[in-house]
Amino acid sequence: MTGRPRLVTPRFVLVVAAGVCYFLALGVVLPEVPRYVKGELGGGSLAVGIAVGVLFVGAVLVRPLAGRIGDRRGRKALIVSGALVVAVSLLGYSLADSVGALVVARFCTGLGEAAFFVGAATMITDLAPVQRRGEAISYWSIAVYSGFAFGPIIGERVQDTWGYTTLWFVAAGFAFASAALGCATREVERVAREGPPQPLINRRALGPGAVLFSGLVATAAFGAFVPLYGEDVGFTDVAVMFTVFGLLVLGVRIFGARLPDVLGASRAGTVALVATAAGMGVMAVWASAVGLMTGVVVFAIGSAFMYPAMLLMALEGSTEADRGSAVGTISSCFDLSQGVGALLVGVAAAAAGYRAAFATGAVAAAVGVVVLWRWVVPRLARARLADRA
Repeated sequence: MTGRPRLVTPRFVLVVAAGVCYFLALGVVLPEVPRYVKGELGGGSLAVGIAVGVLFVGAVLVRPLAGRIGDRRGRKALIVSGALVVAVSLLGYSLADSVGALVVARFCTGLGEAAFFVGAATMITDLAPVQRRGEAISYWSIAVYSGFAFGPIIGERVQDTWGYTTLWFVAAGFAFASAALGCATREVERVAREGPPQPLINRRALGPGAVLFSGLVATAAFGAFVPLYGEDVGFTDVAVMFTVFGLLVLGVRIFGARLPDVLGASRAGTVALVATAAGMGVMAVWASAVGLMTGVVVFAIGSAFMYPAMLLMALEGSTEADRGSAVGTISSCFDLSQGVGALLVGVAAAAAGYRAAFATGAVAAAVGVVVLWRWVVPRLARARLADRA
Protein backbone atom coordinates (compact mmCIF):
# COMPACT_ATOMS: atom_id res chain seq x y z
CA MET A 1 0.00 0.00 0.00
CA THR A 2 1.44 3.32 -1.02
CA GLY A 3 0.53 6.06 1.44
CA ARG A 4 0.31 9.75 0.76
CA PRO A 5 3.29 11.72 2.10
CA ARG A 6 2.73 13.06 5.60
CA LEU A 7 1.51 16.64 5.87
CA VAL A 8 0.45 17.37 9.46
CA THR A 9 3.65 17.23 11.50
CA PRO A 10 4.54 18.96 14.80
CA ARG A 11 6.43 21.63 12.84
CA PHE A 12 3.38 22.22 10.63
CA VAL A 13 1.06 22.46 13.65
CA LEU A 14 3.38 24.95 15.36
CA VAL A 15 3.19 27.36 12.42
CA VAL A 16 -0.60 27.03 12.33
CA ALA A 17 -0.75 27.68 16.10
CA ALA A 18 1.30 30.86 15.69
CA GLY A 19 -1.13 31.85 12.96
CA VAL A 20 -4.16 31.21 15.16
CA CYS A 21 -2.83 33.58 17.84
CA TYR A 22 -1.87 36.14 15.23
CA PHE A 23 -5.24 36.18 13.47
CA LEU A 24 -7.07 36.28 16.79
CA ALA A 25 -5.13 39.51 17.42
CA LEU A 26 -6.56 40.95 14.23
CA GLY A 27 -9.97 39.33 14.65
CA VAL A 28 -10.78 40.78 18.07
CA VAL A 29 -10.50 44.31 16.68
CA LEU A 30 -12.19 43.58 13.33
CA PRO A 31 -15.77 44.68 14.11
CA GLU A 32 -14.68 47.21 16.73
CA VAL A 33 -12.49 49.47 14.58
CA PRO A 34 -15.47 50.70 12.46
CA ARG A 35 -17.51 51.29 15.60
CA TYR A 36 -14.61 53.07 17.32
CA VAL A 37 -14.12 55.38 14.34
CA LYS A 38 -17.81 56.22 14.06
CA GLY A 39 -18.84 56.24 17.72
CA GLU A 40 -15.74 57.37 19.65
CA LEU A 41 -13.82 59.43 17.08
CA GLY A 42 -16.79 60.91 15.21
CA GLY A 43 -15.81 59.72 11.72
CA GLY A 44 -18.17 59.09 8.80
CA SER A 45 -18.42 56.23 6.31
CA LEU A 46 -15.41 57.38 4.30
CA ALA A 47 -13.32 57.65 7.48
CA VAL A 48 -14.38 54.10 8.39
CA GLY A 49 -13.26 52.87 4.97
CA ILE A 50 -9.91 54.63 5.28
CA ALA A 51 -9.25 53.39 8.82
CA VAL A 52 -10.08 49.80 7.84
CA GLY A 53 -8.21 49.90 4.54
CA VAL A 54 -5.02 51.69 5.57
CA LEU A 55 -3.78 48.53 7.29
CA PHE A 56 -3.58 46.92 3.88
CA VAL A 57 -1.92 49.96 2.33
CA GLY A 58 0.92 49.52 4.82
CA ALA A 59 1.04 45.81 4.08
CA VAL A 60 1.19 46.15 0.31
CA LEU A 61 4.29 48.33 0.54
CA VAL A 62 6.18 45.61 2.43
CA ARG A 63 4.88 42.30 1.02
CA PRO A 64 7.15 42.04 -2.07
CA LEU A 65 10.22 42.98 -0.03
CA ALA A 66 9.17 40.50 2.65
CA GLY A 67 8.99 37.79 0.00
CA ARG A 68 12.55 38.53 -1.09
CA ILE A 69 13.81 38.58 2.51
CA GLY A 70 12.06 35.26 3.15
CA ASP A 71 13.68 33.69 0.09
CA ARG A 72 17.14 34.97 0.95
CA ARG A 73 17.22 35.04 4.76
CA GLY A 74 14.52 32.67 5.91
CA ARG A 75 10.89 32.67 6.99
CA LYS A 76 11.27 32.57 10.78
CA ALA A 77 12.59 36.12 11.07
CA LEU A 78 9.54 37.39 9.21
CA ILE A 79 7.17 35.49 11.49
CA VAL A 80 8.69 36.79 14.73
CA SER A 81 9.37 40.37 13.68
CA GLY A 82 5.99 40.73 11.98
CA ALA A 83 4.07 39.55 15.05
CA LEU A 84 6.04 41.89 17.31
CA VAL A 85 5.36 44.93 15.10
CA VAL A 86 1.65 44.08 15.08
CA ALA A 87 1.63 43.73 18.88
CA VAL A 88 3.28 47.12 19.46
CA SER A 89 1.04 48.87 16.93
CA LEU A 90 -2.09 47.44 18.59
CA LEU A 91 -0.92 48.93 21.87
CA GLY A 92 -0.73 52.21 19.97
CA TYR A 93 -4.48 52.09 19.31
CA SER A 94 -4.98 52.91 22.98
CA LEU A 95 -3.23 56.25 22.43
CA ALA A 96 -5.21 57.21 19.31
CA ASP A 97 -7.54 60.11 20.12
CA SER A 98 -8.32 61.05 16.49
CA VAL A 99 -9.02 59.33 13.19
CA GLY A 100 -5.60 60.43 11.93
CA ALA A 101 -3.76 58.91 14.88
CA LEU A 102 -5.63 55.64 14.51
CA VAL A 103 -4.84 55.59 10.79
CA VAL A 104 -1.11 55.88 11.57
CA ALA A 105 -1.31 53.00 14.05
CA ARG A 106 -3.28 50.88 11.59
CA PHE A 107 -0.69 51.59 8.89
CA CYS A 108 2.01 50.22 11.22
CA THR A 109 -0.14 47.14 11.88
CA GLY A 110 -0.11 46.58 8.14
CA LEU A 111 3.68 46.65 8.00
CA GLY A 112 3.91 43.86 10.57
CA GLU A 113 1.03 41.97 8.98
CA ALA A 114 2.89 41.79 5.68
CA ALA A 115 6.00 40.29 7.23
CA PHE A 116 4.20 37.74 9.39
CA PHE A 117 1.86 36.47 6.71
CA VAL A 118 4.50 36.04 4.03
CA GLY A 119 6.82 34.24 6.45
CA ALA A 120 4.18 31.89 7.86
CA ALA A 121 2.37 31.12 4.60
CA THR A 122 5.66 30.41 2.82
CA MET A 123 6.89 28.16 5.64
CA ILE A 124 3.62 26.22 5.40
CA THR A 125 4.19 25.57 1.69
CA ASP A 126 7.84 24.67 2.41
CA LEU A 127 6.63 21.98 4.82
CA ALA A 128 4.01 20.56 2.44
CA PRO A 129 4.57 17.81 -0.14
CA VAL A 130 3.90 19.25 -3.60
CA GLN A 131 0.93 16.96 -4.26
CA ARG A 132 -0.70 18.07 -0.98
CA ARG A 133 0.04 21.78 -1.25
CA GLY A 134 -3.58 22.82 -1.79
CA GLU A 135 -4.57 20.80 1.25
CA ALA A 136 -1.81 22.48 3.26
CA ILE A 137 -3.05 25.92 2.25
CA SER A 138 -6.57 24.94 3.35
CA TYR A 139 -5.30 23.82 6.75
CA TRP A 140 -3.25 27.00 7.08
CA SER A 141 -6.46 28.90 6.48
CA ILE A 142 -7.78 27.42 9.72
CA ALA A 143 -5.55 29.95 11.43
CA VAL A 144 -6.90 32.81 9.34
CA TYR A 145 -10.55 32.01 9.86
CA SER A 146 -10.20 31.06 13.51
CA GLY A 147 -9.50 34.75 13.93
CA PHE A 148 -12.62 35.63 11.95
CA ALA A 149 -14.76 33.06 13.77
CA PHE A 150 -13.77 33.63 17.39
CA GLY A 151 -11.93 36.97 17.44
CA PRO A 152 -14.94 39.26 16.92
CA ILE A 153 -17.07 37.66 19.61
CA ILE A 154 -14.14 37.81 22.06
CA GLY A 155 -13.53 41.43 21.10
CA GLU A 156 -17.17 42.41 21.49
CA ARG A 157 -17.41 40.85 24.95
CA VAL A 158 -14.16 42.48 26.09
CA GLN A 159 -15.20 45.88 24.75
CA ASP A 160 -18.68 45.68 26.29
CA THR A 161 -17.24 44.70 29.68
CA TRP A 162 -14.01 46.68 29.99
CA GLY A 163 -13.90 49.15 27.11
CA TYR A 164 -11.69 49.85 24.13
CA THR A 165 -8.38 50.27 25.96
CA THR A 166 -8.58 46.76 27.40
CA LEU A 167 -9.62 45.46 23.99
CA TRP A 168 -6.47 46.84 22.33
CA PHE A 169 -4.31 45.28 25.09
CA VAL A 170 -5.99 41.87 24.69
CA ALA A 171 -5.35 42.02 20.93
CA ALA A 172 -1.70 42.89 21.54
CA GLY A 173 -1.42 39.95 23.93
CA PHE A 174 -2.48 37.53 21.21
CA ALA A 175 0.14 39.03 18.87
CA PHE A 176 2.90 38.68 21.51
CA ALA A 177 1.86 35.01 21.97
CA SER A 178 2.19 34.53 18.21
CA ALA A 179 5.71 35.95 18.28
CA ALA A 180 6.64 33.58 21.12
CA LEU A 181 5.40 30.57 19.16
CA GLY A 182 7.22 31.86 16.11
CA CYS A 183 10.49 31.72 18.03
CA ALA A 184 10.04 27.95 18.31
CA THR A 185 9.53 27.35 14.56
CA ARG A 186 12.32 25.76 12.49
CA GLU A 187 13.30 26.56 8.94
CA VAL A 188 13.07 23.94 6.24
CA GLU A 189 16.59 23.23 5.02
CA ARG A 190 17.07 24.87 1.64
CA VAL A 191 19.93 24.89 -0.83
CA ALA A 192 21.82 28.18 -0.66
CA ARG A 193 21.07 30.22 -3.76
CA GLU A 194 23.72 32.26 -5.50
CA GLY A 195 23.30 34.97 -8.07
CA PRO A 196 21.04 38.01 -8.31
CA PRO A 197 17.87 38.09 -6.21
CA GLN A 198 14.50 37.21 -7.70
CA PRO A 199 12.39 40.18 -8.88
CA LEU A 200 10.27 41.71 -6.16
CA ILE A 201 7.14 41.01 -8.24
CA ASN A 202 6.63 37.40 -9.32
CA ARG A 203 5.13 37.57 -12.82
CA ARG A 204 3.44 34.18 -12.64
CA ALA A 205 1.56 35.27 -9.53
CA LEU A 206 0.20 38.48 -11.08
CA GLY A 207 -2.71 36.86 -12.93
CA PRO A 208 -4.02 34.88 -9.96
CA GLY A 209 -3.38 37.97 -7.85
CA ALA A 210 -5.58 40.09 -10.14
CA VAL A 211 -8.41 37.58 -9.72
CA LEU A 212 -7.89 37.55 -5.96
CA PHE A 213 -8.05 41.36 -5.95
CA SER A 214 -11.43 41.32 -7.72
CA GLY A 215 -12.86 38.65 -5.48
CA LEU A 216 -11.77 40.15 -2.20
CA VAL A 217 -13.16 43.66 -2.68
CA ALA A 218 -16.24 42.00 -1.19
CA THR A 219 -14.26 41.18 1.95
CA ALA A 220 -13.49 44.87 2.40
CA ALA A 221 -17.21 45.64 2.22
CA PHE A 222 -17.97 42.84 4.66
CA GLY A 223 -15.39 43.89 7.25
CA ALA A 224 -16.08 47.63 7.09
CA PHE A 225 -19.86 47.83 6.83
CA VAL A 226 -21.52 44.66 8.12
CA PRO A 227 -20.90 45.85 11.74
CA LEU A 228 -22.75 49.10 10.95
CA TYR A 229 -25.38 47.78 8.54
CA GLY A 230 -26.31 44.93 10.90
CA GLU A 231 -27.53 47.43 13.46
CA ASP A 232 -29.67 49.19 10.81
CA VAL A 233 -31.59 45.99 10.01
CA GLY A 234 -32.01 44.92 13.62
CA PHE A 235 -29.06 42.54 13.94
CA THR A 236 -27.40 44.18 16.92
CA ASP A 237 -25.08 41.31 17.92
CA VAL A 238 -22.99 41.55 14.75
CA ALA A 239 -20.20 39.45 16.26
CA VAL A 240 -22.51 36.46 15.72
CA MET A 241 -22.36 37.08 11.95
CA PHE A 242 -18.58 37.08 11.98
CA THR A 243 -18.62 33.88 14.03
CA VAL A 244 -21.05 32.18 11.63
CA PHE A 245 -18.95 33.34 8.69
CA GLY A 246 -15.71 32.10 10.22
CA LEU A 247 -17.14 28.75 11.33
CA LEU A 248 -18.59 28.08 7.88
CA VAL A 249 -15.27 28.85 6.22
CA LEU A 250 -13.46 26.68 8.77
CA GLY A 251 -15.86 23.82 8.14
CA VAL A 252 -15.37 23.94 4.38
CA ARG A 253 -11.60 24.30 4.74
CA ILE A 254 -11.28 21.38 7.20
CA PHE A 255 -13.71 18.88 5.67
CA GLY A 256 -13.08 19.97 2.11
CA ALA A 257 -9.35 20.55 2.45
CA ARG A 258 -8.58 18.41 -0.60
CA LEU A 259 -11.11 20.09 -2.88
CA PRO A 260 -8.72 22.72 -4.35
CA ASP A 261 -6.33 19.89 -5.32
CA VAL A 262 -9.17 17.70 -6.67
CA LEU A 263 -11.12 20.41 -8.53
CA GLY A 264 -8.08 22.30 -9.71
CA ALA A 265 -7.36 25.94 -8.99
CA SER A 266 -9.39 27.40 -11.87
CA ARG A 267 -12.61 25.52 -11.06
CA ALA A 268 -12.28 26.15 -7.32
CA GLY A 269 -11.64 29.83 -8.07
CA THR A 270 -14.78 30.01 -10.21
CA VAL A 271 -16.89 28.54 -7.39
CA ALA A 272 -15.37 31.11 -5.04
CA LEU A 273 -16.08 34.10 -7.27
CA VAL A 274 -19.65 33.11 -8.16
CA ALA A 275 -20.58 32.44 -4.53
CA THR A 276 -18.96 35.71 -3.44
CA ALA A 277 -20.89 37.71 -6.02
CA ALA A 278 -24.13 35.95 -5.07
CA GLY A 279 -23.64 36.50 -1.34
CA MET A 280 -22.87 40.19 -1.76
CA GLY A 281 -25.82 40.54 -4.11
CA VAL A 282 -28.20 39.06 -1.54
CA MET A 283 -26.92 41.50 1.10
CA ALA A 284 -27.42 44.39 -1.33
CA VAL A 285 -31.01 43.61 -2.37
CA TRP A 286 -32.54 41.88 0.68
CA ALA A 287 -32.67 44.58 3.36
CA SER A 288 -33.43 42.56 6.48
CA ALA A 289 -31.67 40.61 9.19
CA VAL A 290 -32.60 37.34 7.43
CA GLY A 291 -31.32 38.67 4.12
CA LEU A 292 -28.06 39.78 5.69
CA MET A 293 -27.46 36.40 7.33
CA THR A 294 -28.37 34.55 4.12
CA GLY A 295 -25.88 36.66 2.21
CA VAL A 296 -23.21 36.02 4.82
CA VAL A 297 -23.69 32.23 4.51
CA VAL A 298 -23.35 32.27 0.70
CA PHE A 299 -20.44 34.70 0.89
CA ALA A 300 -18.67 32.37 3.36
CA ILE A 301 -18.76 29.53 0.83
CA GLY A 302 -17.02 31.74 -1.69
CA SER A 303 -14.45 32.88 0.82
CA ALA A 304 -13.64 29.28 1.74
CA PHE A 305 -12.34 28.58 -1.75
CA MET A 306 -10.93 31.96 -2.81
CA TYR A 307 -7.49 32.20 -1.27
CA PRO A 308 -6.49 28.50 -1.48
CA ALA A 309 -7.43 28.40 -5.18
CA MET A 310 -5.55 31.54 -6.15
CA LEU A 311 -2.47 30.80 -4.02
CA LEU A 312 -2.32 27.29 -5.46
CA MET A 313 -2.47 28.80 -8.95
CA ALA A 314 0.23 31.36 -8.09
CA LEU A 315 2.56 28.66 -6.75
CA GLU A 316 2.34 26.55 -9.91
CA GLY A 317 5.85 26.18 -11.27
CA SER A 318 7.50 27.86 -8.27
CA THR A 319 10.69 26.58 -6.62
CA GLU A 320 12.16 27.07 -3.15
CA ALA A 321 14.15 29.97 -4.63
CA ASP A 322 11.11 32.02 -5.65
CA ARG A 323 8.29 30.64 -3.51
CA GLY A 324 8.50 33.56 -1.08
CA SER A 325 8.21 36.06 -3.93
CA ALA A 326 5.13 34.24 -5.26
CA VAL A 327 3.47 34.36 -1.83
CA GLY A 328 4.53 37.99 -1.39
CA THR A 329 3.15 39.01 -4.77
CA ILE A 330 -0.24 37.39 -4.42
CA SER A 331 -0.49 38.59 -0.81
CA SER A 332 0.17 42.12 -2.07
CA CYS A 333 -2.86 41.72 -4.32
CA PHE A 334 -4.83 40.71 -1.24
CA ASP A 335 -3.70 43.89 0.49
CA LEU A 336 -4.54 46.03 -2.53
CA SER A 337 -8.02 44.53 -2.57
CA GLN A 338 -8.54 45.55 1.05
CA GLY A 339 -6.87 48.97 0.81
CA VAL A 340 -8.25 50.09 -2.55
CA GLY A 341 -11.38 48.02 -2.00
CA ALA A 342 -12.10 49.66 1.35
CA LEU A 343 -11.79 53.06 -0.31
CA LEU A 344 -14.11 52.03 -3.17
CA VAL A 345 -16.79 50.59 -0.92
CA GLY A 346 -16.38 53.53 1.45
CA VAL A 347 -17.12 55.95 -1.39
CA ALA A 348 -20.08 53.81 -2.48
CA ALA A 349 -21.46 53.72 1.06
CA ALA A 350 -21.01 57.48 1.50
CA ALA A 351 -22.82 58.13 -1.80
CA ALA A 352 -25.66 55.60 -1.65
CA GLY A 353 -25.63 53.72 1.66
CA TYR A 354 -24.21 50.48 2.99
CA ARG A 355 -26.08 48.30 0.47
CA ALA A 356 -24.23 50.06 -2.34
CA ALA A 357 -20.96 48.90 -0.76
CA PHE A 358 -22.17 45.29 -0.94
CA ALA A 359 -23.28 45.78 -4.56
CA THR A 360 -19.78 47.05 -5.37
CA GLY A 361 -18.30 43.86 -3.92
CA ALA A 362 -20.68 41.74 -6.03
CA VAL A 363 -19.72 43.51 -9.26
CA ALA A 364 -16.00 43.19 -8.50
CA ALA A 365 -16.33 39.43 -7.95
CA ALA A 366 -18.22 39.06 -11.24
CA VAL A 367 -15.40 40.89 -13.00
CA GLY A 368 -13.01 38.39 -11.42
CA VAL A 369 -14.72 35.49 -13.24
CA VAL A 370 -14.12 37.22 -16.57
CA VAL A 371 -10.48 37.96 -15.73
CA LEU A 372 -9.89 34.35 -14.65
CA TRP A 373 -11.16 32.71 -17.82
CA ARG A 374 -10.27 35.33 -20.41
CA TRP A 375 -6.75 36.11 -19.20
CA VAL A 376 -5.34 34.00 -16.37
CA VAL A 377 -6.25 30.44 -17.42
CA PRO A 378 -4.96 30.89 -21.02
CA ARG A 379 -1.71 32.48 -19.77
CA LEU A 380 -1.05 29.64 -17.34
CA ALA A 381 -1.74 27.08 -20.08
CA ARG A 382 0.85 28.77 -22.30
CA ALA A 383 3.34 28.83 -19.40
CA ARG A 384 2.89 25.08 -18.86
CA LEU A 385 3.60 24.42 -22.52
CA ALA A 386 6.70 26.60 -22.38
CA ASP A 387 7.97 24.72 -19.30
CA ARG A 388 7.59 21.38 -21.12
CA ALA A 389 9.33 22.61 -24.25
